[in-house]
Formats: sequence, structure tokens, C-alpha cells
Amino acid sequence: MKHIVRTAGTLMASLVLATQAMAQDKPEQIDVGVFTFTSGAPAAYGQPGAQGAELMVDLINAAGGIDGVPLRATIVDEAQGAEGVIAEYRRLAGETSYQVMIAALSSSNCLALAPVAEQMQMPTISWNCDTHQLFLNQQLDYTFRPNGNTIPEFVAYVAYLLQVNPDIERVAIINPDYAFGHDAAEIVKAAFRAFKPDVEIVAELFPSLGASSYQTEVSRLSAARPDAIFSNLWGADLENFVRQAQPRGLLTQSQTVLALGETILQRIDLPDGVIVGMLGDGYWLTPDAQANEDTVAFAEEYATRFGEYPVFPTMKMANSFMVMKAAYEAAIEANDGEWPSRDEIAAALGGIETATFTGTARLREDNDGYVDQVIGVTGPSDTYDFSVITNMVRYDGEALMAPLGEDPIAWIETLTPEFLETLPEPGSYK
Repeated sequence: MKHIVRTAGTLMASLVLATQAMAQDKPEQIDVGVFTFTSGAPAAYGQPGAQGAELMVDLINAAGGIDGVPLRATIVDEAQGAEGVIAEYRRLAGETSYQVMIAALSSSNCLALAPVAEQMQMPTISWNCDTHQLFLNQQLDYTFRPNGNTIPEFVAYVAYLLQVNPDIERVAIINPDYAFGHDAAEIVKAAFRAFKPDVEIVAELFPSLGASSYQTEVSRLSAARPDAIFSNLWGADLENFVRQAQPRGLLTQSQTVLALGETILQRIDLPDGVIVGMLGDGYWLTPDAQANEDTVAFAEEYATRFGEYPVFPTMKMANSFMVMKAAYEAAIEANDGEWPSRDEIAAALGGIETATFTGTARLREDNDGYVDQVIGVTGPSDTYDFSVITNMVRYDGEALMAPLGEDPIAWIETLTPEFLETLPEPGSYK
């Protein structure tokens, strides 16, 4: 009898999915699930993403919605942990009004949701999931990442560091103690082995997420006397580290690289010359962004509403909404004006290429994205009362991406110092 019950349940679930996959009548409202951190230490990074979603919904609706249908976003807090995130995803995906999810911030949550998206046949746009492991050794038909991954992101930082400081010999790393931090460390070390094999890693520190004190780490970094310090700390962890390191002169003692440093420029006075970026092209003050009237309007409206200008998590979220909107519109057009099913939206997302606020979102055949990498150094602004990014470069995202089907770390190891000569120079992006 138990076997019959399980079989009946499976058949019922298949029937529900089949019904959701078929074309449907034009709805009165489009629901979209948005997963980010709105509480806890990661909210310093995740809340700007949620605010970006709120503003994008309002702007899209003010312009007539999608094919005349208004949007409504349901914000899901990832702070509840993977089990709760998965349960909430399943609950929303079980409702036919939800045809797309925008999830998630945490790489671990993103990895956990990918098989669920496949099972429930729910198109899911990974707005901030950076781990290169997402599409490694698996085919995902319902997960799409237009925001890039850790391979081009961290190879780009090593390239920039060596372009501006080719005599670097001693490097220290301080990253968060989980997959994002450890993966980044391995990528950075592989890139140094490829571009400058004689670089010595003099310290690798992995403080716990949510740590309040970094005094021990600051002391160890100061004692190691590295030429450069690399860090992909983020959120409140990054703010706490910088606030404790700066009075002790650490950020000027060594060339510091803060991979997610753009997020704190409006809150903390960093010294000039710190290498910072935004894990992609999502800076509202790049030349491309400032040449786009819509981006400028978005940034000003965001500042008016929330009291500060957008940071790159905001722009990643906004760009993901633009990708979603473009996919809906393409699916409707391909469907001769009829409202599309989830499968038809997924088909439209495959290989999509569309303009965003900060560049172009382009997916390759495995649904991973090619995203340009913008990096620069902190410097003063004539317009704003906070540091901005100067001496910028924009690296082509495809050039820094491991070819489809190749092991990413092994691919980095095949690169040579001459590869740096093929890249644009710092300061060339004006």
C-alpha cells in the first residue's frame, strides 16, 4: 500500500508540473520570488539587493508592467538557513502565479536550490550566486546565471594587481571561512602560479562568518609584512575588518585588494589606492553606466528613496530583473502574443543576450554568463563626499572564463605571464 501511495503522489506531482508547463491565460499579476538576506550580518550586502528589487518592480510597473501585467515581488530572507529557503522555494513554486524565481545570494543556497529548480521545472535566475561549481559537471536546464562566477572575478584581480604592481613577491590572503572564501583563495593562488610563479603566499587566514573582532588577524597580517593583501570578505565582516585594520595602518602598509570593496565606499573612508571592484560590471559610476540615461535615473531614484547610492548587489539585482523582463517579452513574441509557460520562459532565457544598466548580459550554452570585470583603485571625487573607483579597467568576461567543459582551475594553470599582455591596461576604461 505504501508503494501505491508514493506512486500516486509522484503522478500527482507530475500532473501539477505538466499543468504549470503548459501555456496559460494572461494573468492579472506576475509573482516573482526574490531570495536574499534581509537580516543578520549578510544583510549589509543582501538588503541593497532587496531594495533594488523593490525599486525595479515599481519602475517596471510604472512603465506598464510586462505586456501590461504588473509585477509583485515576494522577498524571502535567506538567513533562515538552507532548509527554510528550500521549503519556501517549493511553496512558491507550487503556485502557478510564480513563473520565475530570482535566487539566491548565498552560494550554498544557490547550490541547494539548483536541483529543486530542475525537479519543479522553475526558471531560476541566479542573481548573486558566484560559485564556479554551480554548472560544474552538471547540466541545468532551469537555472540561469547572468552575473558571472568566481573564476573570471578573481583571476581579474590577480591580473590587475600584477599590471599595476609587477614586482609583487609576497601575498597574504584573508577570506571568509566557507566555500566562497576557500574557492577564491584557490583561484587566486592558481592565477599567481600562472602569471608570476615566484610569488610567495605568506599567510592564509579564514575568519569565521560574522566575526566581530579581527584584531588577531590584523596582527598576523602586519607581522607577515606582505607586499599585497587579498580579501573577499563581504557584508558586515568586510566593514568590521576594515574599521579595525585601518587605524593600525594595514591598508597602507601593503597594497590591499578588497574584491567586494565597492560596497563600503559610501560608509567607510578608505585610503587612496586600495584596489576594489564589484565582482562583475555592476558599478553605477562606470563610463557605460553614466552614458545610460536609465542607469543614471535609477541611481538617483535609489538615492532619493534609500538615502545612499546603489552598490553592486543592487545593480546585480536590477540587471537580473532586466534579464527576466527581456525573457518574458521574447517568450511572448515567440508565442505569437500568447502568455508563455514556464518552459517557454526557460527557453527564452537560454542563450539570452540583453542590455543591462551596466553592460550586456549574455549566457552561453550551459546557462552560465559572460560578464565583464571592472576593477580600479579608490580615489577622491569632485562630485561626491565619498571615495570612488578610479584608474578603471574593463576586462572582457569571456577572455577570463574557462572554456565550456574544461576544469576551471586546471584551465587557469594553462595560462602564462604573456596572457597579461593581451589584457587592457588599468586606466584604459574611461
